[in-house]
Amino acid sequence: MFAISWLLRAAHVLAGAAWVGGSIMYLVVIVPALRLAGPAPKVSAAIAAQFKRLTNICIFVLLLTGGYLVFDRLTQTTLGWPYLVTLALKIAAALAMFALAFYMGQSGVRKLAKRSTRFSQFAPKLMVVLGVLVFVLGALLNLLFELTIAPK
Repeated sequence: MFAISWLLRAAHVLAGAAWVGGSIMYLVVIVPALRLAGPAPKVSAAIAAQFKRLTNICIFVLLLTGGYLVFDRLTQTTLGWPYLVTLALKIAAALAMFALAFYMGQSGVRKLAKRSTRFSQFAPKLMVVLGVLVFVLGALLNLLFELTIAPK
């Protein structure tokens, strides 16, 4: 059972790292490079399609592994309010990321982004901020869990 939990935890972290790291790469490197290089609609479309595919795979893995990991942790031991509140915040931030990814993945939204709506321009930055927040909350959850099960 330990091996399954470990593998699912590793898959969860890798999917999160791929999505958040990819979002940072997209925001900080790819978009500015495409702007400097000038119009390249085929390249831009190909990058967007591949990143959307990666994001969808990551969301699927995160939902699947996250559900298992929540169940696994909540059935192992008695956890205090700090753990439960942190877990609720992490889940809320992750769900906000999923909703934002769905919103940004709509073709109409991508066309609006070219028209420079405020939210469409802010959405990728918000995605990165939420991703970093989810990682920080995940680290805090591990710390709280370790403090709960550590011998006193």
